[in-house]
Amino acid sequence: MTTFCQLRELHLEGNFLHRLPNEVSTLQHLKAIDLSRNQFRDFPEQLTTLPALETINLEENDIVDVPVEKLAAMPALRSINLRCNPLSAEVRVIAPPLIKFDMLMSPEGARAPPP
Repeated sequence: MTTFCQLRELHLEGNFLHRLPNEVSTLQHLKAIDLSRNQFRDFPEQLTTLPALETINLEENDIVDVPVEKLAAMPALRSINLRCNPLSAEVRVIAPPLIKFDMLMSPEGARAPPP
């Protein structure tokens, strides 16, 4: 990972990933990451340390909880896609007043489309 420290976009969708290596935090110039259609149960918190990150796509994973306060503190974040995740009711209530970016969520109780 450290070899690609100038990386701007990272597309890892549909790879059965459930966690990211800690080295992701060295990608200080990363602007967009696509982790959709993987198997994340926990939000990859390394992403919250990336100052240039503008877009996060975590659609169709198994994420329940999101570090809303850390996301709200990200200087460049413009959009996060959390559709088709079983987000907790707490995240749905806490997030909207705290965030200054677009946070896409499926309606409560919506399930991911069948494969």
